[in-house]
Amino acid sequence: MRNLTLMTDFYELTMMYGYFLQGKQDEIATFDLFFRPFEESNFCVVAGLEQAIEYITNLHFTDDDIEYLRSTGAFNDAFLKWLRDFKFTGSIRAMEEGSIAFPNEPLMIVTAPICQAQLMEAALLNIINFQTLIATKARRVTAAANGAGVLEFGLRRAQGPDAAIYGARAAVIGGCSSTSNVLSAQMFGFQPKGTHAHSWVMSFPSELEAFMAYADTYPDGCLLLVDTYDTLKSGVPNAIKVFDYLKSKGHKPMGIRLDSGDLAYLSKQARKMLDEAGHSDCLIFASSDIDEYVLMSLREQDAKIDVFGVGTKMITSHTTPSLGGVYKICNIHSDGVDYPKMKISDNPVKITNPGVKTVYRLFENSTNKAIADVICLADEEIDNSKSYTITHPVERWKSMVLTDFYAKDLYTDIFVDGKLVYTCPTAMQSQARTKQNLDGFWEEYKRLQRPHIYKVDLSDRLYQLRQNLISESRKSVVK
Repeated sequence: MRNLTLMTDFYELTMMYGYFLQGKQDEIATFDLFFRPFEESNFCVVAGLEQAIEYITNLHFTDDDIEYLRSTGAFNDAFLKWLRDFKFTGSIRAMEEGSIAFPNEPLMIVTAPICQAQLMEAALLNIINFQTLIATKARRVTAAANGAGVLEFGLRRAQGPDAAIYGARAAVIGGCSSTSNVLSAQMFGFQPKGTHAHSWVMSFPSELEAFMAYADTYPDGCLLLVDTYDTLKSGVPNAIKVFDYLKSKGHKPMGIRLDSGDLAYLSKQARKMLDEAGHSDCLIFASSDIDEYVLMSLREQDAKIDVFGVGTKMITSHTTPSLGGVYKICNIHSDGVDYPKMKISDNPVKITNPGVKTVYRLFENSTNKAIADVICLADEEIDNSKSYTITHPVERWKSMVLTDFYAKDLYTDIFVDGKLVYTCPTAMQSQARTKQNLDGFWEEYKRLQRPHIYKVDLSDRLYQLRQNLISESRKSVVK
């Protein structure tokens, strides 16, 4: 397990040093990790919790780390000595991987001595932001595939080894059936998938000889890449010859793969040729710069493709290459008293919600479909036996009274007083949670373009606390 303790921004360490010099190192702080609204999707699929847990579990400063920090000249000996016994002793509640989260809802709530909570900011954002981004993109891609299989093929275009490994993991959580990335498959329990490249075909005297050699190698898993020379005049006819040969020997060929050209046209022509040759059970796979928008277009054109390999545009989240995740302090607990904190900005989207919080998802009893989320203070409970009014977080005159509903707290304890109390599921189990969570929403909220806006409200108490702090801040500025 890698020690990533120094994978932090330098100002986290300088703040820790300042807290230490001020005697505030044991003051308990709560931080929320959440994301701000972004254009492409109205919700995210949470991913990265397992790697966040690994990072926190192994949080400590080695002798080499301390000597390196000494070499910067920024810290005194007392602080560096204090770092030798550094470990996480706080508590964390989080949404499990595969959960559906909306903007401003904490994906993770960290309560710990302020130096510990502060240090983790950059690493937690790095881990959670990336995997959540890719899981969300994979959800969009698999939704656009409309039941066709989707394989993750992004290894060679990912921004480095970690992005490839953990991006493939996140893509599976988001809905991909597997990956071409063998190391990621080994690490996370997938069956890697893939066939051959154009180089295989070009390394033989002819395309037919290349196909025959591959068929001899994998007679019961023969998937042939047919676009090396000419898809319809050479590739598909030669594949049919090989499939005829395999079937005569009692084997069942898998199908063909298209990797270039007009995928809609080529797939329809190839399907017709395969069917007429008696190979209607052979599948058509396709790759080549595919994303959800290409998939929607292919569906409109009635393309005959059974499985998609999606690489560059998913592993890099091409249209939205970063998630606006942030990590903000929301409470200080000192001398037995809680002091709610919030960031106030001229930009409304950057104003944060104060206090230690939880989020309830409200479901309609008759359909088990989600109605709204309510961000509450942590000690609030929603009583299912009484009516409940949800109110717009800004335009408070907009409200709706609920009567036939139940509420679900979205968080799970991960660490309690420094002890890990959570067992991580497999990535495939998290994928199942993604599907289960998505099933709890009406289709209008899940459509890829112009989705219906899902209600995420603030409880009356949280809203009032927020307004009070804004008012107090204005008074202090005037003074």
